[in-house]
Amino acid sequence: MDIPALIKEAKQGSSAAQKCIFDQLADKMLLVCRRYVRNQEDAEELMLDGFYKFFKGLQAFNYQGDAALYAWLKRIMINECLMFLRKKQAFVVVSETAAAAIPLEEEVLNNLSAADIFNLVVQLPTGYRTVFNLHVIEGMPHTEIAALLGISEGTSKSQLSKARSLLQKMLLQKNITYVKRSTQ
Repeated sequence: MDIPALIKEAKQGSSAAQKCIFDQLADKMLLVCRRYVRNQEDAEELMLDGFYKFFKGLQAFNYQGDAALYAWLKRIMINECLMFLRKKQAFVVVSETAAAAIPLEEEVLNNLSAADIFNLVVQLPTGYRTVFNLHVIEGMPHTEIAALLGISEGTSKSQLSKARSLLQKMLLQKNITYVKRSTQ
């Protein structure tokens, strides 16, 4: 069954339609949660909480395509993760003065596969990981990240810089090197 029909049935209270939607999107949403939360069990619980909120608010959702549905659900999952991190007070940022500017070799990060990046990103400290995900993966500007996390724009930029530096160091420790691919 296609997503628009499932959404329509789910709005009418069909638990079978809700299960189909969940089955189709759960793996993707779990990956979103895992990018923010290290612990698999916490990520699973946050995903379930996110789906609960999704289905609870589904009546207000106006389906405008699969991309809009995915974006809305993904936003719910990210917000669940950020609330979880705030509750656990796990979001610790490095102050602007403590973050030294370290030159980066951007090509190293640009040539990693998504799986490589995921495996490295989940190892980052919470503050670094959160800002990295919001800026690099979600494409949020630093002004929006700062407002969302209650930090300054400079702190957001410094957390991103430190995240990239730490990722580079992790690559070096694992002896991961990438040759820059030539463009044709």
